[in-house]
Amino acid sequence: MARRGDSVIGIDLGKHVFKGVSLRHKSDSRLVLTNFASREVPEEFGTADELAQQLKLLLRELGGNAKGCALAISHPAALLRIIEQPSTPIDLLRNALRLNGLAVLNQECKDFVLDIAPVCANGVHKGSASGTDSGGVAVQSAVVTKTKYLVGGMLRQTVKQISEAMSKTRVSADILQLAPVCSFNAFEFAYPEIFHNDAFLLLDMGHSQSTVLMGSKGELVLVRSIDYGGKALRQALTADGALDKDAAWTLIQQGDPGMAEICRASLARLATEVRNSIGFFEGQREESINRIFVSGGLARVETILQTLSDELGLPCEIWDPLETCEVALSAPKREALPHEFVSLNVACGAAFEYLRN
Repeated sequence: MARRGDSVIGIDLGKHVFKGVSLRHKSDSRLVLTNFASREVPEEFGTADELAQQLKLLLRELGGNAKGCALAISHPAALLRIIEQPSTPIDLLRNALRLNGLAVLNQECKDFVLDIAPVCANGVHKGSASGTDSGGVAVQSAVVTKTKYLVGGMLRQTVKQISEAMSKTRVSADILQLAPVCSFNAFEFAYPEIFHNDAFLLLDMGHSQSTVLMGSKGELVLVRSIDYGGKALRQALTADGALDKDAAWTLIQQGDPGMAEICRASLARLATEVRNSIGFFEGQREESINRIFVSGGLARVETILQTLSDELGLPCEIWDPLETCEVALSAPKREALPHEFVSLNVACGAAFEYLRN
C-alpha cells in the first residue's frame, strides 16, 4: 500500500446531514482539527449527480488541501455482524463471503459489498473497504481455536452510487467504512484509558436509526441497530407535522412540561432496547455498564439526555471525539464547535482510521 498523507478529510454520509472534518498530523502523537462542516441533505438521492452536488458543496466548505479522503456510510440497510470462525487467512474468508455469504452469515448477501477483519481484544482495528488487515485474538475452545471477526457490508448499488459521485467531485476516497465502525474507532482515539480498561456503551442517535456499540477492554462485544432516531422523535413532538418542528424543539429546550412528557413517551422505545442490550451484555460477562456515552444530533438537547438517564437509571453523557486533538479553527468555527462536536464522531473516526494506517 502506498504511504498515506499527513492530512485527511473525513466525511459522514448521514441520512439527513452530511458531516465532515479536516485533520492533519502535527507530530506522531498529535492531530489537529483544521476545519469542520455539515449540510442538511435529502434522505435519498435519485442519481449520482445529485449526491455529487451535495458532496462538492461540503468539500468546498472544508477546503481542498487535504491529501486523503475517508468516507463513512450511515444507512439502515448496512450489515454489521460479529461472527466466530476457525482461525483462517483473511483473504480466504473474503472469498468465502463473496462466493457463499449465506453459509458464513446465515443470510443471503449477494446484493452487498462485504468485507471482514479480525476483532482484536487489545484494540479493535477493523478492516475497511480498502482491504486493511490487522491481527486477531484467538478464543480457545475445548475443540478448536476460533477467532472473532467483524463482517461489514453495504448494498452494492449504494456503494456504486457513492463511487460514481466521488469521481464527479474529482476527490478519491481512500477508505469506505460503516458509520458504527468509525464511531468505535473515534472513541478509542478520544478515550484510550476507558477503551482499553473498562466496559463501555456507545449510543449514537442518528436520524433514522440509533446504534448501540458495547465494548470491553478494547474488544467490540455487541453491535446492534435500533429502528428509532431523530425522525421518529420529531414526528412524535410535531404530531406528524401538525406543529412546526422548530417550535417543537424550542418548547423542548425551554422545558415545556407537555412536550417533555411526549418526549419521554417516545424515547421509552429507545430506552427499552438499550436496556435489553445492557441486560444481554451483563448476562454474558461478569462486567457492568455504569454510564452511557451518547453522540448524534439529539444529544445536544439536555432534556433528551436527562430523559434517557431517568429511563435507564444510568448517567447519559455526551463524549467528544476531538478530546485528544488540538484545534486550529477560525473564530466563527471555534465558536460553533461546542455545539457541533457531538455529531462529528463518525467523520472523525473515518479520518482517524486513515491517519492511523
